Amino acid sequence: MGKACLEIPKYEIEPLPPPTTTELPHYIWGRRIVSPSRISGRGMWSRLESRVLLCHSESLPAYSDLPAQRPTPPLPQLSWAKRTGFKGTVSGESNASDSGQIALPKPTESGSKESKEGGVNVPAPVDQGHQTARKRNAGSGPNGHVVRFDTRPRERREEEPTALPQLEEEEGGFALRQSHINYELRDSPGLVPVMFYSLQHYLSILGSLILIPLVIIPAMGGTHEDTSAVVSTVLLISGLTTLLHTFFGTRLPLVQGPSYVYLAPALAIINSPEFQGLKENSFRHIMKELQGALIASSVFQAIMGYSGLASLLLRFINPVVVSPTIASIGLSFFAYGFTQVGTCLEIGMLQILLVVIFSLYLRKIRIYGHRIFLVHAVPLGLGITWLIAFLLTELGVYSYKGCDANAPASNIVTAYCRKHVPRMKHCRVNTSHALRSAPWFRFPYPLQWGTPVFNLRMVLVMCVVSIIASVDSVGTYHASALLVASRPPTPGVVSRGIGMEGISSVLAALWGTGVGSTTLTENIHTIATTKMGSRRAVELGAIILILLSFVGKVGGFIASIPDVMVAGLLCFMWAMIAALGLSNLRYSETGSSRNNIIIGLSLFLSLSVPAYFQQYGLIPSANSSVPSYFQPYIVASHGPIHTGSGGVNYVLNTLFSFHMVIAFIVASILDNTVPGSHQERGVYVWSEPEAAKREPAVTKDYGLPFRVGRMFKWVKWL
Repeated sequence: MGKACLEIPKYEIEPLPPPTTTELPHYIWGRRIVSPSRISGRGMWSRLESRVLLCHSESLPAYSDLPAQRPTPPLPQLSWAKRTGFKGTVSGESNASDSGQIALPKPTESGSKESKEGGVNVPAPVDQGHQTARKRNAGSGPNGHVVRFDTRPRERREEEPTALPQLEEEEGGFALRQSHINYELRDSPGLVPVMFYSLQHYLSILGSLILIPLVIIPAMGGTHEDTSAVVSTVLLISGLTTLLHTFFGTRLPLVQGPSYVYLAPALAIINSPEFQGLKENSFRHIMKELQGALIASSVFQAIMGYSGLASLLLRFINPVVVSPTIASIGLSFFAYGFTQVGTCLEIGMLQILLVVIFSLYLRKIRIYGHRIFLVHAVPLGLGITWLIAFLLTELGVYSYKGCDANAPASNIVTAYCRKHVPRMKHCRVNTSHALRSAPWFRFPYPLQWGTPVFNLRMVLVMCVVSIIASVDSVGTYHASALLVASRPPTPGVVSRGIGMEGISSVLAALWGTGVGSTTLTENIHTIATTKMGSRRAVELGAIILILLSFVGKVGGFIASIPDVMVAGLLCFMWAMIAALGLSNLRYSETGSSRNNIIIGLSLFLSLSVPAYFQQYGLIPSANSSVPSYFQPYIVASHGPIHTGSGGVNYVLNTLFSFHMVIAFIVASILDNTVPGSHQERGVYVWSEPEAAKREPAVTKDYGLPFRVGRMFKWVKWL
């Protein structure tokens, strides 16, 4: 037989040897199963020279024996995830070994078998007698990792659905359809479903939106009223920046909000030596310093995105770099997590256990078709723990005769009260007056804390952190596009998203949230668990956030969450960030000794090197004004680097005390200098700009609305 060949974009496949059988197989063209009749009908039989043969599955009868193909109406463009068979492994449903695997349908008996999911008829082999045992044919998946096609599909686990993948004909071939996402990027579910899914989406990501202000505002010396005001501001900025990103950024359904990437730098600035002696108005003074540093670094990030520098940076950002960088962000706060949980052990442990039980042990329980416990593990765990703590408080479990939880420490005389007052402060739920003192209406406005103060040392620190935030976002863009979009974004779209994140952080700095606004890493887990990839749902949820920001009681309610519950939730959230970071390794060869050594060194040094800087020259003092769990962030005053410039000392000592900076430096240097194939490294695959222009689905997914894109056609890198 002649050699069948299909011209496929170079970024999608790698060459494979031609078939050795004399029988015509089915071919995988891009992500569609194409029958030989379709190939020959379009005059695609030619020599295998300049084109690339993709792969083939099981042997089929000769071409003359194939049944005639019935014409079917074209179907809407499928997402990349449905084409590749990708399923979010964090959702608890996937049985795929890697995200880019293309799973062929399981052969059925004579005739066609109806799929359990959507009732789509799956074509069955024409003649079982022609099927023979073959060796596995390895191909290249969409991210460079190996794709294998077996004559005997792997057996599924008993508790998982056994429905076959759906095959639907599209553009002259069959599209492999996995029913793992209810609504894709451009789907409009309708008013009632979109309202339900938007509330569900934002409730599942609640912990990432509200917890950072509950940590940094008390550290800055702010009151409960200040915390309430900042929480309302965070809700407003998160809603505004999410709308900006879904319209003018990457246009992916990604929630923007305060990022944990900025938490460690914010704590380092808060605990700078010049702020240690502040007694009055310390909150406003430190907030203005943070605002100035964030404004300057955010402008730098916006320039990096819109100038095209981010496109160049993508060449050096691969899964082996992103994975330890994100993982180190979650692991870096181990000194804070359980240290705070231990202040009221029974309440803190109850909080952690409930979230773990809901998210793991009860994750497959469905109520009216929805996995409530998995999706809403954080708000459910918080609500139940809060209720139990309230009952214990009302029953007098944490009441000690003659002791006042609100009394200053200097006024506590008896040893009995000195022993029990800390327990009263952390276990009782009625010690905060944030809800009672919060107004019903609040309007957050720019520069509400005063005029920003620009300090060059802090600006330089934040500029480096903005690069780390961009690396974090790149991994999130890629993983979310796999789930909901028809193709991965182009490098220009990624640059546009990073530039918009810079503008979002400028807005966050002007309004005074304390940290920058970026794409939340938890978006990946949320999309996979809620199965909602519609842009409309995220936009409606953003509008709801904006409206809630004007209700002062909402901010007061969130600000009144007890510290020990906040610490319990943070333990879970930081663990999730570390896990989501490591999950990027599924795009590379995890069994490679090269990758294992790079990841191991990056993670170990990201913990060990900052520990050296944090402990160098530190003299423990029981009278220190800085709590023990914030001691790692005062390194600027005692770090090992001593030069003639105090500013240089501050910048270098501070940067090398950040775990994520060390992980990024080590991983990026090793991954880009140690030889390794694209398949081994798992280089991220982005759509080629010229090829994307020829596909209407890509234009609809990532094109700017309101004809704004026409104004920037001359900008080649966006």
